[in-house]
Amino acid sequence: MTFTMEQFQLNGKVALVTGAVHGIGFEIAKSLATAGATIVFNNLSQESVDQAMKLYQEAGIEAKGYACDVTDEAAVQKTVQKIKEEVGSIDILVNNAGIIKRIPMIDMSAEEFRQVVDVDLNAPFIMAKAVIPDMIEKGGGKIINICSMMSELGRETVSAYAAAKGGLKMLTKNIASEYGQYNIQCNGIGPGYIATPQTAPLRETQENGERHPFDQFIVGRTPAARWGTPEDLAGPAVFLASSASDFVNGHILYVDGGILAYIGKQP
Repeated sequence: MTFTMEQFQLNGKVALVTGAVHGIGFEIAKSLATAGATIVFNNLSQESVDQAMKLYQEAGIEAKGYACDVTDEAAVQKTVQKIKEEVGSIDILVNNAGIIKRIPMIDMSAEEFRQVVDVDLNAPFIMAKAVIPDMIEKGGGKIINICSMMSELGRETVSAYAAAKGGLKMLTKNIASEYGQYNIQCNGIGPGYIATPQTAPLRETQENGERHPFDQFIVGRTPAARWGTPEDLAGPAVFLASSASDFVNGHILYVDGGILAYIGKQP
């Protein structure tokens, strides 16, 4: 097929982005809408959904939000069916919802560990399981899992998050292996350190006026010499959601400013 820019168009497609109420998820939803997709999103509470609707309206994006706990399989199945009835069957699923608990491993309770794994790994499994049957029936679909550099690396205080995101990388590859025969592409985006509300405490100026040590570390450790922005993930998301990526499957696209390729500066 000769390449055309139309391959990046998502007109007529329904995209569900989980947890798309701010930050990365919101920017990805905006980018998919710009490419022509109809946007559906969810979050845990109706209050957060209503607040996010104002953001979508201010951005000039028509979207429909649903309150749904993505770790509750029955609730997910019910919500996916409701979306199908009210908007249409889902063509593009972006598993964006996630949490992190920064606790040293030996201080973390088993329940805290389970909470992170439940949202960051079990929920993408539940969501994919809910949408794949309709994707098979309609002849294909796109699943994008928001992974992490912690899908590849470890560091202190994020044992549960790294375990979940490592598992999500392999779930991505397995979905691609199992359902690629049905023209379903499942890929991941692995963000680097992104400036979002979630990472704001790591970027705060200290009382002495100096930059946070972690902020200095990340900027020095990243070849791009900056934090990423949610907007940096927009183009990759559109690519993986579009027909331009029809022969890309089981791949994790790291959008990290080069940090995974870089061993660091010599002292």
